Formats: sequence, C-alpha cells, structure tokens
Amino acid sequence: MIDGIAIAKPFVKATLDILSTMACMSASAGKPYVKKNNVAKGDVSAIVGVTGDLNGSISVSFSRNCAIALVRGMLGDDIQDVLQDTQDAVGEVTNMVSGQARAALVEKGITLQGSTPTVIVGDGHLIRHFSSNPVVAIPFNTEHGDFTVEFCFG
Repeated sequence: MIDGIAIAKPFVKATLDILSTMACMSASAGKPYVKKNNVAKGDVSAIVGVTGDLNGSISVSFSRNCAIALVRGMLGDDIQDVLQDTQDAVGEVTNMVSGQARAALVEKGITLQGSTPTVIVGDGHLIRHFSSNPVVAIPFNTEHGDFTVEFCFG
C-alpha cells in the first residue's frame, strides 16, 4: 500500500522550490486530501504520466490569476501571447515539479519515469489520472491565487 502522505512531502518541497526559483513566487501548502472527482481545481492544468515502480500521473492546476502571475514571474514583461505563454509556463513548471519530486522518491525506493506534460485549459475542465487508485490533492495558496498539485499512483 502506498503512503500518500509520505509521497506528498516530496511534491510539496518540489513545488515550493520550483515556484520560488523559477517565478519568484512564494506559496504555502495546505493539508493533502483525497479528491472525490475529476474536475480541475483551476483554469489551466498540466498532467504528466508516470511509469516505473508505480504507474499513474501527476498534475498541477492553476487558477487563471495565479497562472498569469506565474508567467510574469518567469518572463517578466516579455509576454508575447498570454494564452500560449501561460500554457507553456504551466507545462514547464509541472514538468519540473514532477522531475524534482520523482528524484526525491528514488530515495524512498520508488523509481518513476515521466512523460511530456499535456496542458488543458478552460473553466471546469477534467483531469483524468492514469490510475484507478485514489487521487491525492495538495492545495497551495499564493498572493495571486490558488493552485493544486495532484498525484495518483497504482
């Protein structure tokens, strides 16, 4: 059986590190919980499939305002196309969070390889994780809005 809380800790650390380093954003993590449906908590999400010792997926879902702040933090005022730049930034941050968390999970004896992120945009969009096991969601808050990191492994 997978200890969701023990696995959540590397995701919290990776998320806080990546946001701070890449976008100069500070965030605070809320209490992880088991998500009951497939509806995204945000407006822009990216999902990464994982295989290896476990199979499943990792996603990060940003509110619209938080996603725009992420882009501004990463690019400054050099935003060419808000929608495209937001999609790229959310995909890249999700990829980095996934990579750093997966590296930390190796220390727990869990080796995972990740796919290229898929980005989904829109109000009320769905995130379908690649496992039928429970989805663990970790809410985060920033001064620019909320976002949620989710993972589901089987």
